[in-house]
Amino acid sequence: MGELGAFLKIERHGVPYRDAQERLADYDEFLVGRPAEELAEQGARCMECGVPFCHNGCPLGNLIPDWNDSVYRGRFSDAIKQLHATNNFPEFTGRLCPAPCEAACVLEIREGDAVTIKQIENSIIDRAWAEGWVQPEPPEAAILTGRTVAVVGAGPAGLAAAQQLRRAGHDVTLFERDEAAGGLVRFGVPDFKIEKHVVERRVQQLVAEGVELRCGVDVGVDITAEELRTQFDAVVLATGSRVPRDLPAPGRELTGIHPAMEYLYVRNRAVAAAHADGGQQVATGAVTAHGKHVVVIGGGDTGADCVGNSLREGALSVTQLELLPEPPRQRPDDRTPWPLWPQKFRLSYAQEEGRATHRADAAFSVVTTRFEGTPEGGVRALVV
Repeated sequence: MGELGAFLKIERHGVPYRDAQERLADYDEFLVGRPAEELAEQGARCMECGVPFCHNGCPLGNLIPDWNDSVYRGRFSDAIKQLHATNNFPEFTGRLCPAPCEAACVLEIREGDAVTIKQIENSIIDRAWAEGWVQPEPPEAAILTGRTVAVVGAGPAGLAAAQQLRRAGHDVTLFERDEAAGGLVRFGVPDFKIEKHVVERRVQQLVAEGVELRCGVDVGVDITAEELRTQFDAVVLATGSRVPRDLPAPGRELTGIHPAMEYLYVRNRAVAAAHADGGQQVATGAVTAHGKHVVVIGGGDTGADCVGNSLREGALSVTQLELLPEPPRQRPDDRTPWPLWPQKFRLSYAQEEGRATHRADAAFSVVTTRFEGTPEGGVRALVV
């Protein structure tokens, strides 16, 4: 697999982003693709490991060394077949997965030297769409079963379940309570991490394969569970959760305090509306950070997405608070040794943008004890 000894001669080149200040002016994806020649070099670094620990790191069991080798040899059409063998939507994971496969790569024993697996994965599927290799695969008449299945929830899990069931020959109806399919990938994750046409083309692939999509239908409200059981031979529940983890501190009832998903759903719908009108200017909505000093409680990916959206909206400042202590800059081998996911400091894309504009910062080991309000009932300050 790969080029013999290439990992000793070729350095790892990480995933490039667009300039931090430039990308704050729009909602376009900030990832930058690499030419095929550079991808082939990075694929060449993948070793013929006796035990490929990247398989251990990947929750999907992706055939990582196989498609790395195909990219090294320029066989992208073979690579996409290997990638689709274990992953219905590699363009989702290629953009959004934190890449535990890279943390488990044997080359990562020398920290920071892992194969750029995630970037190669994303490039394979982008190339496949560009070349027209991704096409609907409706079942042949000979394998149609006549059985009916309802899939509840059109996030990535529901979309994948519906696709596999339809290709197995069943009649599949996909129920989604939002106005469009995609779940949090469409309504939670910002466009600058994954543009929504990337999601929509997969939805249309399912429709072309014969999946019936029923959006705007809230199962349990618009149709009962008993009705589903009587109308379908089987029901698959692929729902997520919209119950936020609250912070029951004094003053929580003040206005201006919002769960992250409440804010992100408003922002994503505003971006979608702006794109539908053919423009980049995104109007403020019911929940907006425009012209405000914003505090984001939580230092994970969702918090970073709130920071990134706030900066693009024109927040005056954004402060991100993390309950846990600041992790070390290198992998702590006593706590998370290879091939485990290392608990180490990573500068998020959003904090990179904040540093570039001097409008965002982060603090660690901070617990919010109460909120203070204005005479009108709005939030004024946090006591930490």
